Amino acid sequence: MTGTVLLLDLAGWVALLLWGIHMIRTGVQRAFGGDLQRVLGASLNHPVKAMLTGLGVTMLLQSSTATGLMATAFAAGGLVELMPALAVMLGANVGTALIVKALSFDVAMAAPVLVLIGAVAFRRASGAKGKAIGRIAIGLGLVLLGLMRMVETLAPYGEAPGLRVILAIVAADPVITVLLAALFAWVAHSSVAVILLVAALAGQGMVPSETALALVLGANLGSALNPMMATREPAGRRVALGNLLARFAGCLVALPLLGWIAPPIEAMAGDPRVAVANFHLAFNGVLALAALPLLGLLAKLLRRLLPEVETAPGAVRCLPLVVDHTEMPSMALGDASRHALRMADLLEGMLRDAIRLLRGDGLAAERMRAAERKIEGLGAELQRYLARLDADTLNEAEERRLASLMSFTIQIGHAGDVLARNVATQIGRRRKLGAASADSLELAGLLDRLSVNLRNAASLLVTEDDRAARRLAAEKRAFRAMEEAHVAAHVAWLRKEPARDDAAWTVGLDLLRDLKRINDHLVAAAAYPILRNSGELLDSRLRGTAPAGAAPRLPALTPPPAPIGGVP
Repeated sequence: MTGTVLLLDLAGWVALLLWGIHMIRTGVQRAFGGDLQRVLGASLNHPVKAMLTGLGVTMLLQSSTATGLMATAFAAGGLVELMPALAVMLGANVGTALIVKALSFDVAMAAPVLVLIGAVAFRRASGAKGKAIGRIAIGLGLVLLGLMRMVETLAPYGEAPGLRVILAIVAADPVITVLLAALFAWVAHSSVAVILLVAALAGQGMVPSETALALVLGANLGSALNPMMATREPAGRRVALGNLLARFAGCLVALPLLGWIAPPIEAMAGDPRVAVANFHLAFNGVLALAALPLLGLLAKLLRRLLPEVETAPGAVRCLPLVVDHTEMPSMALGDASRHALRMADLLEGMLRDAIRLLRGDGLAAERMRAAERKIEGLGAELQRYLARLDADTLNEAEERRLASLMSFTIQIGHAGDVLARNVATQIGRRRKLGAASADSLELAGLLDRLSVNLRNAASLLVTEDDRAARRLAAEKRAFRAMEEAHVAAHVAWLRKEPARDDAAWTVGLDLLRDLKRINDHLVAAAAYPILRNSGELLDSRLRGTAPAGAAPRLPALTPPPAPIGGVP
């Protein structure tokens, strides 16, 4: 059972190391996540600058995978060109190599002190940023502790004959060695953990230096697979595939040369563990310098391999939600925001189809129903995605953002339901009653007004501007005033001509009521969460009177208006 115990012990210490890396990453994201994204986004205008930024962000996040996911998300969203995004990946690879180099020094004795400092900071800090910094210190302490215990666990087994036989079988074929390390790095989502384990094995003399370097190549290759599988969008996949191709080319060149590379690297380092870290750093550094001038050619190749998917004119492109981003709240909420905005685009298309239906387009109603089903499906997918976020990893601002996105998604879904089921039906009834063209113009004007409000709601989801939120909230009062004016006109009309058929009036009032409901959903989707966070929204109404710059309250219409959607 000695081998089983060894494997269990190693698995436990590797898991502790991975958890420490996770704590560092989430701590950095909580404390500086928004700033890191802004720095990364602002530094993507030049390949060299982008590479250096990718290096720095990776050293803070302790994960080239996390940086790679950011770069692919920016590229998938059309926020960055392909060449700078590829440069970010090269810098991220060098950054993760520098992390391994730093951990190769004998700093494990600092682990208890770091955990103590982190625990005190986490318990004593009053703000979210202080707690996040404490979390970072604890995570770094756990990484060092896991590394120290991993080395101590391997020490007694350095001369175990059975283990040496197994490792000799693995080392017999360098290609199998590379593929095995790639598999481990892909499963662990971390090349750092795998390379540190390889360094520990090499330090105990359990694997020869050439095999250890082959395992390093495999870990580099495997960590490039995670961003590749995290997105289906061609723009994002180009970045991930470019990184994978660059590392694969580097492995093809380096693997046959390991017999000549290993002896001098080990001789210069003096310690096999240091030799592993030095080779890892040298491999990624040389690869970055060699690939940087060739990024233009690589970008052309990637565009040929992964061309843009053609979409029909006016179609809404919906990016898939990146599952791996659920471990990175700021990135996950960014994905969800883009997803929600595409739901708003679909709803705006439904409003345009409602105007076409008014003008006699018989197919518009079916398109509205199809769009409503798509909004419902997208909303359900988005809500499940947001529900997967760990509440313990969210800071206060991220919790508010999550609640706002949930509200936006639900309200847009309700608005689409009212539009496809009620408004389309009432427009059909109105056509049977022989509506006047003037009434169609009035209804088209109201639908256009809803489109404007929808665009404002979508903008608020991004900007969260208080003043714009007040203006959108004032639209609710405007639609209420319009409904009250038409109800009063209808009552006056019934008193004047009680014997006339009021079916047209009924259809018009139902239509107006449904349009008001859609507007209410838009206000609740975007304006209310912002006003509630700023303390301007009571349980049932806005504080005070209509704010300056708000949409004007519509006056009562005199003489009484004609029935909306009907025949006077």
